[in-house]
Amino acid sequence: MSAILEAVRERAVSVWTAEDMLDQSVQVVTGPLTVEQAIGNPEGKDFPIQKGKERLMEAGIRDARGQAFTDDFGAHTATLGEIAKLPLDTNFHRSVFVAALNASMASLGRTGHTIHCRNTGPRECSDKIAEHIRADYGTPKITQVGFQPAMIQALHKDFELRVLDLDPDNVGQVKRGVFIEGPETAGEALAWADLLLITGTTLANGSIDDFIDISGKALTGARALFYGTTIAGAAQLMGWDRYCPQSE
Repeated sequence: MSAILEAVRERAVSVWTAEDMLDQSVQVVTGPLTVEQAIGNPEGKDFPIQKGKERLMEAGIRDARGQAFTDDFGAHTATLGEIAKLPLDTNFHRSVFVAALNASMASLGRTGHTIHCRNTGPRECSDKIAEHIRADYGTPKITQVGFQPAMIQALHKDFELRVLDLDPDNVGQVKRGVFIEGPETAGEALAWADLLLITGTTLANGSIDDFIDISGKALTGARALFYGTTIAGAAQLMGWDRYCPQSE
């Protein structure tokens, strides 16, 4: 069980209670989006969602939407009160909670950028995140957690970069100019880095505790920066650094 996700839930429920959202008949409907709905037609065919191993779950509250990447997807309808009590013991339950959290925070105006970018957005995001890192972090050695191909291609040109992923189709292969490492070298790759660039999907799959503490500091002492829409609401609640410029 993820202690960090439980801490996020505690803060989320506090917000939902204060805003009288638990007792309202707010319906949260989550369901997996198609590839076209999720990311359109990006430049390249190697994004995880295009391979069918992950899908983007979407929750809607009022006129707001929130999303979460997961490999365990399906439809779910519930109130926020019911979602607050879900056991966060499967990727499906975690993705339902995370998508609902993102939608609720967007509906309250407490966070933005909860909808994944589409078409040329991933490439444009990757160019911007390289500029953002140079401006805010200098020239750190970066370990990227999660396979985001456009980001890898943009970053390895200007930074020392290592990439960790769990997909056996990626591990041990050179992708977008970078050798993709797996769990067997994760400890070394994390300790090597000055900056961890972490996919927000780690929140939904429960692995986030392997990388940061509740304050958002990397366990290795490096700085940590999250990317993606999945972690939008949690980053705002917890005060974690996140950069996701092309999302809506």
